[in-house]
Amino acid sequence: MTQSLDNLLQMNELYQAPEEVAKRAFLQNFDEVYKRSIEDPEGFWGEVAQELSWFKPWEKVRDWQCPNHQWFVGGQVNITYNALDRHVKEGRKNKVAYIFLGEDGSERQVTYGQLYKLVCRAANGLKSLGVSKGDRVIIYLPLTIEGIVTMLACARVGAIHSVVYAGLGAGALRERIEDCQAKVVFTSDVTYRRGKVVSLKTIVDQAVVGAESVQHVVVWQRQEKNELGPLEVDFDDFMTVGGSDCPAEVMESEDPLFILYTSGTTAKPKGVLHVHGGYMVGTYFHAKSFYDLNEDDVYWCTSDIGWIVGHSYIVYGPLVAGVTTVFREGALDYPSAGTPWEIIEQYGVTVLFTAPTALRLLMKYGEEWPKKYDLTSLRLITCAGEPLNPEAWRWANDNLVAAHGGYVIDNWWQTELSAPTLGTLPNMATKPGKVGKAMMGVEAAIVDSDGNPVEPNKGGLLVLRSPLPHMMRTIYGNPERYEQIWSQVPGSYLTGDMAVMDEDGYIAVLGRADDVLNIAGHRIGTMEVESALVSHEAVAEAAAIGKPDPVKGEVLKTFVILKIGYEGSEELRQDLVKHVRNVLGPIVVISELDFVPKLPKTRSGKIIRRLLKAVEMGADPGDLTTLEE
Repeated sequence: MTQSLDNLLQMNELYQAPEEVAKRAFLQNFDEVYKRSIEDPEGFWGEVAQELSWFKPWEKVRDWQCPNHQWFVGGQVNITYNALDRHVKEGRKNKVAYIFLGEDGSERQVTYGQLYKLVCRAANGLKSLGVSKGDRVIIYLPLTIEGIVTMLACARVGAIHSVVYAGLGAGALRERIEDCQAKVVFTSDVTYRRGKVVSLKTIVDQAVVGAESVQHVVVWQRQEKNELGPLEVDFDDFMTVGGSDCPAEVMESEDPLFILYTSGTTAKPKGVLHVHGGYMVGTYFHAKSFYDLNEDDVYWCTSDIGWIVGHSYIVYGPLVAGVTTVFREGALDYPSAGTPWEIIEQYGVTVLFTAPTALRLLMKYGEEWPKKYDLTSLRLITCAGEPLNPEAWRWANDNLVAAHGGYVIDNWWQTELSAPTLGTLPNMATKPGKVGKAMMGVEAAIVDSDGNPVEPNKGGLLVLRSPLPHMMRTIYGNPERYEQIWSQVPGSYLTGDMAVMDEDGYIAVLGRADDVLNIAGHRIGTMEVESALVSHEAVAEAAAIGKPDPVKGEVLKTFVILKIGYEGSEELRQDLVKHVRNVLGPIVVISELDFVPKLPKTRSGKIIRRLLKAVEMGADPGDLTTLEE
């Protein structure tokens, strides 16, 4: 564990929420609601849960005996009943649930009624393969309607799905199959990205060799039909073995819904386990309260079903809330840098959920691209994934939404937490660089390595003092690893991130504890150095690492991607070094600065600083384990 951090970056500018956005926000009395959620979590979450349909009411809202917590104990439910049946019965049968877009400009719309029938057909298909409650199913499918239908079908019959990002290698896929002992694997022959055809089935073919638990591989053949092997089932045939009606399996509130593997930055991937009841209640609540999704919204999430964002806010949260969701297979800036703005204009997107790395990618192309399109429908841009640099916030605010009264808001959470945990609500003032305040039910604290609270504006470890209904229940097959997360700071959930909180309760997440820089005796978060660089007019994105030095112990090295129209030079290098000193102070001296065309990132868009550091120390990148999340 690390000691406290120095906080050098000044992030005290205050931007008030636009009047119209604030006026229509779901939560109008944050302080009052937040206080109640902390003082009476059972009453608060119980009221939220009552808005949804239960087969049997719960006997107890929360049973909390650290590190184990259960929610809506004794209650019976199925998340797909609330995502599908409830809407069909309440008059949303013909409302569009999804607008799927392909890189080639293709479009497919599916209503709630149509989605219900597709999911029921897939659920009957699962039953025909012998899949039942508690069985594990690996889903290695692209971001498509078929991928989402398969997830929902698993939940419908009570099977536990584990989605693996369609693109991870055979080794990573095999590791997950073996860890959860998957009975069935779903895949596609191909996916499409940047106009190229990417094979998926060949990866699955390698991964399942000798995997004794796998009884069937279901293959969605998007190109020509090929002869399949003895364990293989054609997806189209799979969808026609049963009818279009399949009652949702009655699940206990604490029955597992899915396992999602995340490796963080070190160690063996861990299977984060979420359950039907609490996950449903939490993701639904934040779809309404944070993302401010309403009946008339057209919502676009740029993530993938392979990540927790896709699970919570492409699939389950928006469906339970009854929202129309846009999603797209392929790269955000392909076939052109105008692609995202064209989609917003064409479909009248009102709420966009994206990652800071995506905003910085679009920043690189300049403000001329969004100016070509009508973005006046866009009320909210919400960000999560990595810290949102102040400059990226200003660019998005000034060029995408400010002119018509829209707003850019930040939020922070993890695979383990499944929904916004810290954030700026649509009617809160923003402090660029600070993610916002603790959300409902969240008792956040910044502590030193002994677990003692640090003073305001001093960096330390970010911990949560109590559980949430939508938090993970355990790490699949490894409860000891789960318990360790709660034991390092006794009685608190250790997030693994460093952060700083100001006097107003606004929190800035400074980066992973493993990525802390030790420069001239000062401990500094990577976010501060990278934000200082991105605040320069020439910089689109940056990464910072500490490089071992025989004299100083550690020196600061940075990697910079320039915006279109700028070229790397010694003059610009010196200007950037000087700029960072001016922003953060004379103790922050960049010893080396490289101009690079791209940065190594995880599949979910996070910079892999450990890989940069390892290469600097002479490691062969080909010898390093690929990091997925």
